[in-house]
Formats: sequence, structure tokens, C-alpha cells
Amino acid sequence: MYKILLSYCLSIISICAIAQDNLPTDFLTKEFHAGRREAFRQKMPENSVAVIFSFPERVFSNDVTYSYHPNPDLYYLSGYKEPDALLIIFKNKQQNGDLSYNELFFARKRDALMEQWTGRRLGAEGVRKELGFEQVYTSDQFRSFDIDFTKFSKIIYDYFPDDAGKGTLQTLINSFSEKAKISRQENKNIIQNYSILLNSTSASNLQGRVNRIKSGMANTGDAEFKNDPILNELISNPNSETLSLIQEKIRKNGSPAFDYNNIMGALREIKTPEELVLLRKSIELSSIAHKEVMKAVTPAMSESELTGIFHYVHKRYGAMDEGYPPIVGAGSNGCILHYIENNATKVDNKLVLMDVGSEYHGYSADITRTVPANGKFTAEQKAIYQLVYKAQEEVFKIVKEGTAFRDLNVKTTDVLAQGLLELGIIKDKKDVSRYYIHGVSHHLGLDVHDKFVDPILKENMLITVEPGIYIPKGSPCDPKWWDIAVRIEDDLLIRKNGYENLSIAAPRKLEEVEATLAQKSVLNNLALPKLK
Repeated sequence: MYKILLSYCLSIISICAIAQDNLPTDFLTKEFHAGRREAFRQKMPENSVAVIFSFPERVFSNDVTYSYHPNPDLYYLSGYKEPDALLIIFKNKQQNGDLSYNELFFARKRDALMEQWTGRRLGAEGVRKELGFEQVYTSDQFRSFDIDFTKFSKIIYDYFPDDAGKGTLQTLINSFSEKAKISRQENKNIIQNYSILLNSTSASNLQGRVNRIKSGMANTGDAEFKNDPILNELISNPNSETLSLIQEKIRKNGSPAFDYNNIMGALREIKTPEELVLLRKSIELSSIAHKEVMKAVTPAMSESELTGIFHYVHKRYGAMDEGYPPIVGAGSNGCILHYIENNATKVDNKLVLMDVGSEYHGYSADITRTVPANGKFTAEQKAIYQLVYKAQEEVFKIVKEGTAFRDLNVKTTDVLAQGLLELGIIKDKKDVSRYYIHGVSHHLGLDVHDKFVDPILKENMLITVEPGIYIPKGSPCDPKWWDIAVRIEDDLLIRKNGYENLSIAAPRKLEEVEATLAQKSVLNNLALPKLK
């Protein structure tokens, strides 16, 4: 019996050890990731250590998990794409007996049986060979590994995942907390709002930030977040003076997550040449997908069918997935900013707002186009579309190195407010916030809303420009405008004296959109059997 079992296990190991054929050849190299770790190390304070955990797996159904999405920071610094892992980066060389190192990696261990069920694992040896780390151990070895975290002047880490479960990842977090004598876990909701208040809040958008904090507090069971004294101080007195005072308090109180994200944001906000190769490909193939959907759309199609065309084109070009849940909303559905149901059975003769971008080797595109399903804009639809287009064009004029991020929002708001006033949709410019309810831009990269720290645009930042107008049914304006939603979004690479529009291949001008809608798609001739 023992021999049979041994033979079975060896056969599984043999199967799992076979290298996978026909993989893409344009992944980021181990030298790229090593260079990013060194860049991170250079920004660390003296006598400090940084700790980066993998993301947890998430349950899809019963014992089935969602397709795994790695922690973008861990991937950026290592190339590792599996769960249950830990990377430690030291500012200075460490000596432990005969060992000398400035980084350690703890990887998910090999498991022959599980690998036959759920896929190959690198294991410690694979991380050494494929990712170029020297000191690599399995995750279960971390608890007994001799590291005195208390000797460091600073321990830098992000807030812990709040859904780590009870498995290996949570054990890693617990072991680290014990070793570093961390008695209190950082509150994700508080830290995220503190970061927003520090890095991207000013007098011009303060009220909007306060409204979102209040909404977040009203829709959570997180008592610590609801009762945070600093956030509540701002809610009680939402003015620029209070903002300055609490920003100073946040800086003074500090947090390991602030140090961590200041370093990581400073690195990730500037795209390297290697990253731009992948980003260009992700954005280009997404632009092609938008054009193909324009050619294919008919009033009889469902939102889900249009979503499927995007998915097919992305996959045809080798994209792993979408960078975020696709938004395909017809008519009133387009007025929901993050509408993801995509379940209307017909788009009919309505405007269809499509915010869809691929993810290619971890890097996300983010493109939005709005089209009339029947091929022609109505007079009202055209008026709103041209206003949004004008706002985008005016923002384009000031996009270059040295422009303050907030100036993009100020310009957009001014243009949209004046246009809505002239159309008679609003009676006072301040009412623009009823129909323009989001910012015009965000950074783009490994996350669709990518990390950044500098409020001033710099060369090789990659941002979106996405003005929008949303007029839901029942709005206080002429009903002829109801259920019109228009957003136009492009991905811009910042240059010293301007920008490069990487999503230019997706038709954007009204005349180009209508001309593309008039073209035929090969998919229009696809006939499938009818269901009984």
C-alpha cells in the first residue's frame, strides 16, 4: 500500500514539475522587479524595515475562489502572483549567523496534490530561480525565523487585509504582529480617508470629500471609523482652516501605512519604460475593443452581449481580464456611475455608456465612450455630448508637467457649469454638482485608480481625463434631458510640454462615433441556435 501511495505521489509531482508551454514572453523581467525593490529601499528611512503581504484569496462559491488577483505592490516589487506570501525589505544589510541579506521572501509551499487541482506553484525554489531572490523560505517557516523587528527605528507596512480568513495569510500577519509587538491593527477606513485628506483634498473639493466621509460612516458597521475624532472634527467644521489643522494632526500622529504608501505612491506614480510597454498594449487593445463594439451595437442587443464583445476582443489580444468590472449602461443605467449589473435585455434607441478597460499583465486601461445604439444622436443627446467633449478638450489644453491636479477639476467644473447654464438645465453655476458628481481624473497603472502622492503632474505619470454629465429621471430640468448620461474618458501620458493620448484609437469626436456606428461588424453575422 505504501509503495502504491508513493508511486501515486511521485506521479503527481512529475506532472506538476512539467513546465507550462506557450506562455507569453513579454512579462516584466526579474531585473525590473529587483530594480523596483532597490528604488523602494533607497527611499526608506535609515534603520528601517518594510513588510509587504500578499492579498487573500476570496470565496466565489462554497469551496471555489475567485480568479486570484495579486497585491499590486507585491507584484511590482517581486513578480510574485500567488497568495500566502510575505516580502521583507531591509534598508541596511542584515547579519544572522552566516547569513547576510537585505531582503527575505516567504513563499507558499509546493503541494503536489493541490497543484493537480488548482495549478502550479513556484514554491521557494521557483522564487529563487524565476524571480531572482537569494534568501527564500516557505511561509510556514516565518514563525520560527529569527527576526528582531523591535531593533528597527521604523517598521513600514500597509494596513492588513481585513478578509485574510483563518489560513496561512492570517498566520503570517499574526506572527509578524507578535514579532513586531504590534498591539493594534490599523483601521483601513480611517487610514484611507486620512490619506485622501492629506494627498488630494483642498478647499475646492472639501465639501465633496466631507459628503463622502459622511456617506461612508452611514453605511458601515465600523464603530471605530464612525467615531474617529479627527474625521468628525472636519465634518463638524468643513472649512479650509479646519482642513489645515487636521492635516497637521494626521501628519503628527503618523502611521506605518503613511510611510509605506508615500514611498510606494512616489514610485508607482511615475511609469518606467518597461511598464509603459504593457500599458500601451493594454490601452491600445481596449481602444480597438471599443471601436469593434461601436460597429457591432444594435438597439436589439443586451448590455450583457456588448460586455461579452469587449471580453472577447480583450482575450483575443491576450489580456488576462478586465482591469475593473465593466460598466455598460443604457439610458438611465448610464446615470449610475459604477453600474455593473449590465443586465438590460435591450439597449433600445438609447445612449449606451461603456466604461471598459482590459488588464494586460497586471496593467489596466480605463476608457469610456458613450454612443447612441441606433447610430444617431438626438438633438438633446448631441448637446450634452458636445458639452462633455468640450470640457475634455479644454482640460487637454492644460495637461502637462507642472499643472496642479486640482486645476483639471476646476477647469472641467467651469466648462460644464457654463454649458449647463446656457442649455437651461441649471439656473446657477453652483448647481453643476447635481449633474457632474465625480472628479475628472485619476492615476492609472497596476490599479485602475493607481497610487500617487504628488499633487502636481510630472512627466511619465499616466492619468485619465473623464468629464461626465448625468441627468437621471426626475431631475429639476426639462424632461427632454432626462436619462441622458455621457462620459468620455481617455488615458493620457504626461509629457514635459503636453501629453500623449494613448487611447486615441477609440473614436471620440461625435462625427467619428457616428461614422463608426454606421460600419458593419463581422459579429453582426454571427448566428447561434435559439434556446428552447
